Amino acid sequence: MEICEIEFKGRRKETYINSRNVPVLTGDYVIVEVERGEHIGRVSEVRNGERPSEAKHTILREGTAADREKMIKNKFKETEALKIARERVQERNLEMKLTDVEYQFDGNKISFYFTAEQRIDFRELVRSLASVYRTRIDMRQIGARDEAKRSTCAVGSCGRPLCCGSFLEEFKTVTTDMVTQQRLTRTPAKLLGSCGRLKCCLLYEAGFHEEDGKRYPKVGAEITTENGPCTVEKIDLVDDSITVQYESGALERISRSRLGSGDCGGGKCHQVAPEPAHAEV
Repeated sequence: MEICEIEFKGRRKETYINSRNVPVLTGDYVIVEVERGEHIGRVSEVRNGERPSEAKHTILREGTAADREKMIKNKFKETEALKIARERVQERNLEMKLTDVEYQFDGNKISFYFTAEQRIDFRELVRSLASVYRTRIDMRQIGARDEAKRSTCAVGSCGRPLCCGSFLEEFKTVTTDMVTQQRLTRTPAKLLGSCGRLKCCLLYEAGFHEEDGKRYPKVGAEITTENGPCTVEKIDLVDDSITVQYESGALERISRSRLGSGDCGGGKCHQVAPEPAHAEV
């Protein structure tokens, strides 16, 4: 059986079966069956296999030029709906932030995405919006990372499109331990993404720093070089060196190759400065 992964607005993806054998290729737009009607999406993956449990609906037909035109018109409607909904939220002083709107292709449902710090009673808001659009209104609360993911045109501090909005398929836990491990300055402006959470890209080099860091002594460790006992002040994995401070206060940058054998275990980098000898009286 042919299985297709369909991508909708905001990089939301769902799995569909192609029971009607509609000719599809990756990147094609197709009309799919949804709970109440039809929706349009783009094929992001095609594979063969047994029907997965999450695949409850099927692909109905190929998307036409007229369908694409209707999809574009719906995007203009979404912009207007977001504006109206935000005005209704402000009128009711609701502690929520509306971030996005998604029109179902056939107009049978409009989904409003929002973030909020606490539970919101939006029943009156739904009734108000339903009286305007005369269709089913769906309110979906999302997290800060999901909000950023739906902003497919947003750009990060690196100057590139947000990772979550361009290629990341799932969110993984990012911790402050990764900041410490990579010896980064704890400056919020540099560590936090547009979502206000730690940047996902901190994950990319976490494995390298964890593994490569084993070849170096820890910051604060007392070691001995050819110039005498000293304390490790800084580690630079990129430059493959460490900075040490001698008892005299002098600083020196030392290449890791000068620290002894290849792995830190048993090499000179783990030699502790010897205790001063005490003369017997």
